[in-house]
Amino acid sequence: MDSQTIKTAVRERYAGFVTNNQSCCGPATSCGCASEGDPGAASLGLGYGEQDLAAVPEGANLGLGCGNPVAMASLKLGETVLDLGSGAGFDAFLASKRVGPTGRVIGVDMTPQMIERATTLAATHGYSNVEFRLGEIEALPLADASVDVVISNCVVNLSTDKGRTFREAFRVLKPGGRLMVSDLVLERPLPEAIRQDLDAYGACVAGALLKADYLKAVEAAGFSGLAVAGERHYGLDMFSPELLEAARQRYPELGPEELEGAAGAVLSIQVEATKGPRACGCAPTCCGG
Repeated sequence: MDSQTIKTAVRERYAGFVTNNQSCCGPATSCGCASEGDPGAASLGLGYGEQDLAAVPEGANLGLGCGNPVAMASLKLGETVLDLGSGAGFDAFLASKRVGPTGRVIGVDMTPQMIERATTLAATHGYSNVEFRLGEIEALPLADASVDVVISNCVVNLSTDKGRTFREAFRVLKPGGRLMVSDLVLERPLPEAIRQDLDAYGACVAGALLKADYLKAVEAAGFSGLAVAGERHYGLDMFSPELLEAARQRYPELGPEELEGAAGAVLSIQVEATKGPRACGCAPTCCGG
């Protein structure tokens, strides 16, 4: 599958969540969502609290995610935050409350319908410290060293060039800036039938990297202090019977064991790293900070 075909398919898929006014949590999707039809319940299962759901405008949470990067990021008042693949603005709106009126949040998304909804919600509900920009995360519309924190929630796996995405995140971060992402990765390779399925790519599965390759891409971009802050396995029990039956019909060449193995290969991880000097292996006093 070529890059442009994938991007077009992903853009159309996520535009549909807005134009059809539906969440990710449907029988034909995954996106890390295990609570069919209920994005709120899905978010609670990913580490968000009831107070988070109540704090954002209605229509911002589409159930798109596989973790809670805002909670991981330990955001401070006055910081500038970039949300890669900001969607309808759920994490961006939460981040805006953490950084306060002296801070700033910028969301970047390649789907015009997502940008339109998020921008409308921000204006309607008075989020003066939030803005949303149309763009691709492989070529961010931001200046060098302009943000303190980069967050992302189950989006980098959709990129057709993960290495470039992490290099862009590194570029726009200030020295000492932090990367905090939740994403889906693989414990082992998927069957070829799934890897070549555009719908499976849009559902955050077919384009996912092996966990080791994902972490290597972060380090290769220049980040240091890389750590996996959390990890969760997926499995057949996380999918509805309807979704499992749809998978059996979609991939008739795959037996039950292969389908179970594919489902069990998916991991949700929370990754953190820093734009700064690599650890020198000595005491803090000799490193000069």
